[in-house]
Amino acid sequence: MIEAVIVDDERLARKDLRAVLQQFPFITITGEASNVAEALQLIERTLPQLIFLDIEMPEANGFTLLEQLKTVPEVIFTTAYDAYAIKAFEVNALDYLLKPVTSKRLAESLERLQEVTKPAVQQTAQYPELREKIFVKDGERCWFIPLGDIRLLESTGSYTRICFGKHAPLLARSLQAMESRLNPQYFFRASRKHIVNLEHVQHIIALNQYMLQLELTDGTKIPVSRRQSILFRELRGI
Repeated sequence: MIEAVIVDDERLARKDLRAVLQQFPFITITGEASNVAEALQLIERTLPQLIFLDIEMPEANGFTLLEQLKTVPEVIFTTAYDAYAIKAFEVNALDYLLKPVTSKRLAESLERLQEVTKPAVQQTAQYPELREKIFVKDGERCWFIPLGDIRLLESTGSYTRICFGKHAPLLARSLQAMESRLNPQYFFRASRKHIVNLEHVQHIIALNQYMLQLELTDGTKIPVSRRQSILFRELRGI
């Protein structure tokens, strides 16, 4: 069973989608929202595995909603505007459906969903799994980023630079806010400026008897503060 919510400002569109979804009993709709503010509350409360998300809505669009989520479930965009198709796929959305949604296209989307989702067991965990994603919009570019792909988080004022692959977009959240959402089993606060994903640490270098330096898989060298070097040594038994 996959729990989902519908976010769309058009009541009839929500009703039509629910009707089509009746043909797919493994999808349970746990709530609906007609705008971004309602959707944020609904998603925080129900923690769905899937969002059927309209893009163009009054006041704030679907991308604005995704930017505000701490982690992002799978997303199927539903919209009447074909112009959004390219952008939807640029951000690695699960799929993109034009309204009115047909059972044939919905079946294709849900088949893809079943290939990428696992049974809902992670929602009770204190921290999101590495496969869960955050949404980052930097200028005109957008990404769904699995946490496990993030190599480094760097504080830039009240923003955080997210380094993954060849990209390094800015996220409008502080490093402290991000740290509270990251599993310390995988992410280590190296200093006031940096959090590193330990899965991406290639070498550990002792700069002196007090301080360490972590070299990441892309060659980036991150100095570890004196206090955090002591903690790192204790945690790693070195």
